[in-house]
Amino acid sequence: MNSGTKSRKGEAELPSKQHSNDARRRRPALDGVDGVQRRRSYAASSLASLAALNTHVCAATSLLIWLFLDTFVFGKPSVLGAVQGVITGLVCITPAAGVVQCWAAMVMGLISGSIPWYTMMVLQNKIKFLRYIDDTMGMLHTHALAGSLGGVLAGVFASPKLSRLFYALPPNSQKYIGLAYALQSDRTSAGFRQLGLQLVGIAFIVLLNILVTSLICLFAKLIVPLRVSDGELEGGDDEIHGEQAYALWADGWRYNNSKHNSVYEAHGWRNYHSSKHNSVYDAHDSDYCASSFSKSPPSLVQMI
Repeated sequence: MNSGTKSRKGEAELPSKQHSNDARRRRPALDGVDGVQRRRSYAASSLASLAALNTHVCAATSLLIWLFLDTFVFGKPSVLGAVQGVITGLVCITPAAGVVQCWAAMVMGLISGSIPWYTMMVLQNKIKFLRYIDDTMGMLHTHALAGSLGGVLAGVFASPKLSRLFYALPPNSQKYIGLAYALQSDRTSAGFRQLGLQLVGIAFIVLLNILVTSLICLFAKLIVPLRVSDGELEGGDDEIHGEQAYALWADGWRYNNSKHNSVYEAHGWRNYHSSKHNSVYDAHDSDYCASSFSKSPPSLVQMI
């Protein structure tokens, strides 16, 4: 979890707030959602396979759409764009993974990769109110909006046949029918009714989340401050621990050596300063040179 924005030299000027290593940390989200979607059918069946397939199809489509929009608007794709696209796709397909066809999952991925992208990357910077929302992780766009879209689209693309299988209904039941199928079978009223139920469910979930989250924050406020300092906004690891979790920037960072009470510098993982031997050696593609060593350079353990 990130504690805030991170400002670094040479960083790409994309309107994004998270570190590129989120791509690695978000991988469990895909595995977790995939497992949840399969278990919702309570059996190792074709319906579980369809839910897993729809999950991956929607997430992949959303990823591609997000990267395409990043490239078209900002001139290049970004790792964070790929991560956000996957997350919005996973959130959007969750309400409908077991009751929609694969083509509908692609359409949902197209929508989940475009509308949240627009609100997060464009409206976020244009609407003054959105700029004042303390939303470091972008939950308003990737979860609230994408989840609401998924709920609405489930009421549009829900297949009557798949709904009967999912809810174990009689073969002739038309209880759960998406608006797209209702318009084709002269059951328009049933389709709009289902869509209305989806909207009511979304409103209930939004109000419930606001209430419960507010209570949790009020309780947490009694124990720890809810706001972070300006230093933590620049980089939580640097402010709290005095070091960076990922020293990937070429301008170099200084690290305290608690054993010898000394400091060594790392420039792009290549140059190291040894206070013990008062010398510096560079590592460039396994070619080492030492300024005060007649023999082979010492190991990093020996240096420290």
